[in-house]
Amino acid sequence: MFMGLCALIGFTSCGSKHDEKEAETRFLVTSPLKKDTLVTRQYVCQIRAIQHIEVRALEKGYLQQIFVDEGKYVKKGQRMFQIMPLLYNAELQKAQAEANFAEIEFLNTKALADSNVVSKNELALAKAKFDEAKAMLSLAQVHLGFTDIRAPFDGIMDRFQVRLGSLLNEGDLLTTLSDNSQMWVYFNVPEAEYLSYTAAAKRDSLTKVKLLMANNQMFDYPGVVKTIEADFNNETGNIAFRATFPNPKALLRHGETGSIEMTIPLMQALIIPQKATFEVLEKKYVFMVDKDNVAHQKEIIIAAEMPDIYVIKGGLSAEDKIVFEGIRKVKDGDKIEFEYKDPKEVIPHLKVYVE
Repeated sequence: MFMGLCALIGFTSCGSKHDEKEAETRFLVTSPLKKDTLVTRQYVCQIRAIQHIEVRALEKGYLQQIFVDEGKYVKKGQRMFQIMPLLYNAELQKAQAEANFAEIEFLNTKALADSNVVSKNELALAKAKFDEAKAMLSLAQVHLGFTDIRAPFDGIMDRFQVRLGSLLNEGDLLTTLSDNSQMWVYFNVPEAEYLSYTAAAKRDSLTKVKLLMANNQMFDYPGVVKTIEADFNNETGNIAFRATFPNPKALLRHGETGSIEMTIPLMQALIIPQKATFEVLEKKYVFMVDKDNVAHQKEIIIAAEMPDIYVIKGGLSAEDKIVFEGIRKVKDGDKIEFEYKDPKEVIPHLKVYVE
């Protein structure tokens, strides 16, 4: 009886181990899910002010006064620099005197012409001299005005390139001025992603984008893509996009860098769980199950990555079956027992659900 009890226990134990082993080697299998989806791409970007100009001297002379300071905000029309105006004042006074003299000559000649004392030709000549003198006066006024340099728009001053008392030549750089009320952010998009973007973009709609700043903080205000350049860069295969961002707190400055996050639509994309993949020598693989239930190692190409999900560019079709759970227990060429789960049931149970 004791022997029979031992045999029964042994049989039960063996059966339990067999069932446990069978349970351990039963895998979950699914297929790629084919559907339209959205992925978020990051692009390195350059941040530019909507207006960024060089302020240069329009006349030669000594820099007599500086009315602003570096890094300060200036209003449109505010005085910034003054170049010594003495010479141009003298030229203006001379031009004014010549214009007054020419006017007197013209009026006298006109009076004589009205009395038929002088010919109409003499009157026309006097009129021409008067017009020339007025033109010279206007020119002298312009030259004098060039010595008083004012802000052409509201903006922020950059550093001075000259100092008080400097001798300036026409065209010398004084400083730069930036209008940072809005920022233009430029980034390059590969051709394939550009085609996906344009195919899905609605007519007259503006795509919203986000800006990740250099400190890895997201900028508070979203931007919109308003402009795409006309031509591709043949060397890189990219085309430049320009997004416009509001900058009410003046946090962004001309010349900064960051990363643009833009949502790109992918039509009829193949989606698989990341947990169904493994890596060998920096290449991604899955175990694909054939019609004889044999698992084969298959290399795949990743088009995009999201948390818990890969979008497949190549290596699989929607009809293929792949091992979803238990891939660490599978070897290439193993014949396996599995339970198939529809990908529409698998994907929603991941942490991130693809809409």
